Amino acid sequence: MEINIPLFQGLSLKISDTLEGKMTYPTGRLQKGFLLLDQGQGLAEEAVGFGLPVLKRGLQTIFPGSAALTCVQRDSTWEITALFKLNLVEKISRGRNENVENRLLYAIKNFLAAGIRRLPMLRDLLTTTSNKLRQIFNWETTYADAGFSIEVKMIYTIEAKMGKVTVEIDTSVLPPHITEVVVMNEQGAHHFDRYLDTSGVFLQGNEIGCWDEVNAKEARFESSARQVAFRLGQVKSARLFSGRELIDSRLAWAGFGYSFPPSIKKLRYEMRIERLA
Repeated sequence: MEINIPLFQGLSLKISDTLEGKMTYPTGRLQKGFLLLDQGQGLAEEAVGFGLPVLKRGLQTIFPGSAALTCVQRDSTWEITALFKLNLVEKISRGRNENVENRLLYAIKNFLAAGIRRLPMLRDLLTTTSNKLRQIFNWETTYADAGFSIEVKMIYTIEAKMGKVTVEIDTSVLPPHITEVVVMNEQGAHHFDRYLDTSGVFLQGNEIGCWDEVNAKEARFESSARQVAFRLGQVKSARLFSGRELIDSRLAWAGFGYSFPPSIKKLRYEMRIERLA
């Protein structure tokens, strides 16, 4: 099933339960959330879209590999329910069919990834080190079965004429070994190159960090070329993070993530999509 929701001034949202036909980026193997389009052109690039759940088991991240969708439309209001099957983890491959299986390697990879996000002063060094190792050993990112699977329910209410998206997640079924829940809201980094928030912070391009906590009441990403923005605000019981990464043909995302402990059984937030001119 593919659901296309027209918004206003040529903008629209799309979600599908089938994977992308062409694998431009490694994340083409993942189930995506809502992708933003402008005049029919997708703006997501490598990003996973709006309202996508991921789970953490320590340093390991578990991604959705599929989803079952249902849809109800009442005039310009749409309600979509998605049951995401989270069952994939990031792997390193030397080719399309040869995944590297080495526990120490993945422990180091996950440690580097965590360091890049949590230690701003070391980001350039750690990113350069990661890229050099990939070049030397001809490593590529892929996604494979996690040996673990669980379904997470998401409910989206989209008021199309207003560009308002309400997202609800139900995490009441999570097992005790899940340590963190993150709901991603991101689109393509080439398109969304400006970050602003209500505390007065303005960042452009590479000034934007890859995973920094938002302390302002509300924040947004803007596309200077497309004159499109998406914004959201703080939510009780969750931490809001922003980030942007643009690395060759491997990473091209910009957006936000709500992080919260699995003891929070339900979370609800609102997002706005806007034309700037």
